[in-house]
Amino acid sequence: MSLSSYTTPIQLADVKKIRVILEEGGFEFKTKPYAYFSAKKGKLNVTVYEKGPKVLIQGKETEDFVRFTLEPMILGEAKLGYEEVNEPEMFEPHFGVDESGKGDFFGPLVIAGAYTDAKSTRALLDAGVMDSKRITSSAKIAKLAKIIRATPGVMHDVVSIGPEKYNEMYSKFKNLNRLLAWGHAKVINNLAQQVPSCPRALSDQFARKEVLERELLRHGVKVKLQQRTKGESDVAVAAASILARERFVNWIEQSSEKSGVKIRLGAGPHVLDAARELVAEHGESILPKVAKMHFKTAKEV
Repeated sequence: MSLSSYTTPIQLADVKKIRVILEEGGFEFKTKPYAYFSAKKGKLNVTVYEKGPKVLIQGKETEDFVRFTLEPMILGEAKLGYEEVNEPEMFEPHFGVDESGKGDFFGPLVIAGAYTDAKSTRALLDAGVMDSKRITSSAKIAKLAKIIRATPGVMHDVVSIGPEKYNEMYSKFKNLNRLLAWGHAKVINNLAQQVPSCPRALSDQFARKEVLERELLRHGVKVKLQQRTKGESDVAVAAASILARERFVNWIEQSSEKSGVKIRLGAGPHVLDAARELVAEHGESILPKVAKMHFKTAKEV
């Protein structure tokens, strides 16, 4: 499968360089929120975001643009296809863990994990597996999740804590990081039973390392734990993020259909409106069944 999406951090000075290259290449420019610019030519889209800054390339011609334009003219090094050389640790056997729904008022907290080795990591990279936060289409999430589950050598596990159970557990833990650590440890434990020989687990950093280490000890799991910011740049963590997002999005869609109210993502004013609509339609007792009650949105409703 040819690469259809690629992102990489760039230097601030590169922003202007990329724009000049795109202007000379006949790209059409348009404005985009939180971006310096976005440009399109044929089936290729190039967006340079302010945060980072970073560049996102999407479309059927992504691979050619990265190999023959971005790498030689901007990055100054060949990275695409050389991940085994540049990031050897990613190809070693390990578990990757990530979550979805943590910042959403509605829906479950979903923690997922994936085990990968050298062969399966290369297969997932070639299939375009990336952090779910960069994928806006639920259809694309579902497609990639199907690929992940079908990839030989990949083991996976998903723990979904529905709103009612979440509210019950949060009242006991009194702390979201401790609840997250419990979920991460449970997923790692489940994966360790599938692959007892796996030496290492990697997750995105959400708290001090000791918080998760204590939970792992409580579960009797003995693996080397790594936590880091931007953990989703690792393919196993990215695969986990996609599996978690798929389960979360499915819950949102099914609950919207069941309740007759469009359940919204996030925790902004649009979510408050949806919550009020749900209460008007089904009564106050509906909220703990669909939402995380420690959010300030619950009090506002």
